[in-house]
Amino acid sequence: MKQEIVKLDPVTIEILSNGLQSLVDEAFVALMKSAYSTNIKERHDHSCAIVDRTGRLVAQAANSIPVHIASVLGQMQAIFKKFPLDEITEGDIFAANDPHEGGGTHLPDVSLAMPVFADGLLLGFVCNIAHHADIGGMSPGSMAGGMKDIYQEGLRIPVVKLFRKGKLDQDIFDILLLNVRVREERRGDYNAQFSALHLAARRLIEMINKYSSNLIKNVFDEIIDRTYERMLSAIALIPDGVYRFEDVMDDDGRDAVNVPINLTATIKGKSALFDFEGTSPQTPGNINIPLHGTKAAVCYVLKAMLDSDIPNNQGVLDAVEVVAPMGTMVSCIAPASVAARAHTSQRIIDVVIGALSSALPEAAVGAANGANTMAVFAGNDPETGQPYVYLETLGGGFGGRNDRDGKDGVQVHITNTSNLPIEAIEMEYPLRVDRYGFIPDSGGAGKYRGGLGLQRVVRPIGHTCVFNGVGERFRNSPWGIFDGCSGQSGSFWLEEDQCLSVQLSHKSPDMPLKPNQALVVNTPGAGGYGDPKKRSKELIKVDKVSGKFSDKFLSKFYEK
Repeated sequence: MKQEIVKLDPVTIEILSNGLQSLVDEAFVALMKSAYSTNIKERHDHSCAIVDRTGRLVAQAANSIPVHIASVLGQMQAIFKKFPLDEITEGDIFAANDPHEGGGTHLPDVSLAMPVFADGLLLGFVCNIAHHADIGGMSPGSMAGGMKDIYQEGLRIPVVKLFRKGKLDQDIFDILLLNVRVREERRGDYNAQFSALHLAARRLIEMINKYSSNLIKNVFDEIIDRTYERMLSAIALIPDGVYRFEDVMDDDGRDAVNVPINLTATIKGKSALFDFEGTSPQTPGNINIPLHGTKAAVCYVLKAMLDSDIPNNQGVLDAVEVVAPMGTMVSCIAPASVAARAHTSQRIIDVVIGALSSALPEAAVGAANGANTMAVFAGNDPETGQPYVYLETLGGGFGGRNDRDGKDGVQVHITNTSNLPIEAIEMEYPLRVDRYGFIPDSGGAGKYRGGLGLQRVVRPIGHTCVFNGVGERFRNSPWGIFDGCSGQSGSFWLEEDQCLSVQLSHKSPDMPLKPNQALVVNTPGAGGYGDPKKRSKELIKVDKVSGKFSDKFLSKFYEK
């Protein structure tokens, strides 16, 4: 049967492109509003996307997590590898989370994909990812430091059909729920994911019925092709050259300390090659990341530094070449542990920014807080006897920029989640937040200072709970750029009777926390931009009047 020839004009492309974007944005909100866990409904640690019939990313919700692009694409590769096209049917829902078998980047991120058919033919998939507050394993929250391999981190899900032709495979679902903590909360989050998929599929079918499947397919191709050309044009703005940078991870929570990430970036015309040769071999601890996660981080930086309005789809990924030796920390293989891969992806971002800073000085920023200072509190509610797991990754400072100070107390770069409100914590969990605010002077000095870190102090009410913490930029401070100073490093403290008594390891597994004790989380600040001596007295005066920031640590530069 001869296919209908479809002529695309710019107006139609723009209308349908915005329609697809609205579709995934609506699904994102639906998942957020129907989820059970604070990690999704409050912190928004989830993503929604559309993928075409060949597995290429077409659109990702605007508020999605940039690193989740890697999980979507990895899952699609695994689906096509395992299932012939004639075994992919209407009503199927595929589930996966494993970085070595199912295409994810760490186990708490469970990816779902649902095929959408038009005229009996596969058009594409609607997908979503949600970070589940627990996926089993040796410690509550499934992200504690010091895990030595993927088997300790939790339940591994290769690509499986969780729904077959619209019917839930209850046996598989029972296995998923049996191996996690706080089972009913997990069930609620899965149901929210299922509902968001059905909403997205319904909206896509509505578009097909209005415009025709052939037109939608052509628009998919056009969106990706145009993004690809736009990304190539942006890369061409980088001066040709070879750019190098190196940074380190604090440690892996076990044996490795100051673990190096090396990068050589080669730019020639519209060609961009990012080579991580010389990076540490994969570590025993859980700071490893698969190569598709590394590529997502690199592509994020190029978008941020060159053209932040470029759509997030396959065209961005296809325009960039990222290589790393297999078995390294940034291209890990089984059975590498990966739970804290978000820390590593943030460090990859700092390395790429550092490498390109001389070529793109106005787009560069000081090193951010290292991001994802993780705190997990788990126990049994003394009133109900029910188990709970409160997981949060807290923000910190964002680096100073070429024309303004860095932002304070925010999630940065590739993990753009929210900080959990005090009200949500105290309403949902038997915990009390004693203090919550910015840490004075934790941003690095500079012509434009780095952002401030956060302090949160949490105390269990009427019971003893377990604390798991994982911090980065706790040993090595976030560096400044162009003579800017480093920001303050992070720390965990045990407070007893409102007095700091013990500084804890920054990868603290399964520590009991009693009602008369509180856990102090200090997240890192960020590096400054430019020479602090160039910071104007007028700017300091404005800052002091606004109360936003104290520049007292710069006073030595302005002594009369």
